[in-house]
Amino acid sequence: MGLASVNTASEGMQLCIFDLRRGQQEGQELDKILFFFPADLPFATQLSVIGLSEGLITFTRIFSPDAACEVIEAERHSHVFYEAESDIWMVMVVDKSKESKAACQVDALRKVLKEVHSLFVLFHGTMRSMLEKETSGGLIRSHLYPFITDYLSDFLIGRKLQLPSFHDCLMERGTVQMLTVGREAAIEVQSLVKVLECSAGTTSCYSLVLFQDLLVSTTLSPDDTISLFTYAVLRLTPHALSSGATSWSYLQRTNAGSQVPALSTITNSGSVSDNIYRSRDASLDQENNCQVKRPLHHNRWFRGNDGFLASDIWGTDNGSQTSVTPIVYLQLTEERMYLCAYQHKSLTIILLVPVSSILNGEQGLSLVKQQVLENASLKMLMVEEKLSKGWGGENAYHVSGYRYLLVDDERVSRASPPAKVMTLAKESLLALSKLREEVNLEKKRAKCSSSEVNCDKELEICVRAKNGAWVIARTSRGKELYMVLEKASETLLYAADSVEKFSNRYCSGVFSLD
Repeated sequence: MGLASVNTASEGMQLCIFDLRRGQQEGQELDKILFFFPADLPFATQLSVIGLSEGLITFTRIFSPDAACEVIEAERHSHVFYEAESDIWMVMVVDKSKESKAACQVDALRKVLKEVHSLFVLFHGTMRSMLEKETSGGLIRSHLYPFITDYLSDFLIGRKLQLPSFHDCLMERGTVQMLTVGREAAIEVQSLVKVLECSAGTTSCYSLVLFQDLLVSTTLSPDDTISLFTYAVLRLTPHALSSGATSWSYLQRTNAGSQVPALSTITNSGSVSDNIYRSRDASLDQENNCQVKRPLHHNRWFRGNDGFLASDIWGTDNGSQTSVTPIVYLQLTEERMYLCAYQHKSLTIILLVPVSSILNGEQGLSLVKQQVLENASLKMLMVEEKLSKGWGGENAYHVSGYRYLLVDDERVSRASPPAKVMTLAKESLLALSKLREEVNLEKKRAKCSSSEVNCDKELEICVRAKNGAWVIARTSRGKELYMVLEKASETLLYAADSVEKFSNRYCSGVFSLD
């Protein structure tokens, strides 16, 4: 069946990726299509959607040449645009049904497009570089279709795609969630990072340390940190590896156990998206001996006896039983790095080692892993023990009486646990979703009207929802706070005082009005 077998007619969502530099000659229009979902739609329909998107892009550039359009609201559809790379556009078209009008969060949908692109670049490099490597487009299509198919499978509930909605308005995609650690634990983590770097034998290696689904330490750039953190939470952490487990992370919103039939259908069987270009590109794949890797494939990572994570996604080394270590690309430098992941209980350590620094491929990399085990095993045990002792559990960041989301200017977020957010009334979430849309609009206006590099706008909005809950948004110094108070009193003064107390206690007074 595959993903195309999902009831997409009622889903009201189309997702396409196209290249404006391709298919501009009559009779070559299909060349511009790099990806389209649902893939079983007639080519005429696909070209119609892409043609309309091209027209909207061209029209809006007349009025704003330097700022690409992001959203076009039509009577029946929302068109969400993201220029992933120069002249390569990702467009999501969402039907405005009665239900989706209230549920759709446009900004969240753009972040979905950004996320899937950053994950693709992490494992395959830029789309443009793949098109330059093989100009017919067959290579990039053969990678995009299974990759995005696997990504979209995470949004399945039963046989329906559940896109980000008002239920997710106290979550922030494209950020990392940090673990708060004490001074002694922080010193131990810093010491561990130094030992890891020394064990790798190269000064240009990088590391990421996670506890549960939270980031503890990183030596990567912000963009690379977010991409790798996102992938780790999706596929590598203990929650992700536990088959049938329910993760409390914002990236794993549903019970994985309930998704097994649907996911296995998508990832293990052929689909229209797998076959639609097969006759066109089969000879190309044979000539290039190109094996399509599916890093987002479910249940393909496992922990070995030595503690290092391994996967059969990338095959085995020269027919041996040793799994090939995946290679990822850094965004800024496009440097190729080996991804080595080690796990002990709730601690996950990701070590990135430059491919250019390793001789003899997997054999040389096994020596690096051996050095890590010899030099850092005791440190990793100590760090995991200290972090476990200070860990407050899944509700560690719950604040009684508050449902909140805090986002700072370093792309770090903290929020009420999803289980607590689920206790909120639908009216409260709808009001907050609309409030966030207003804040996003104000932020864009401030950015467009300001010639300064830093045009962070101080903003405070307080709304009373239909059910009597207070819904509050404050922005200050590049930081954002969103809050729902369902048990607050009738007065606005009480709600404002509650925000002040929260700001002073948990945000160092950043959102205080004094």
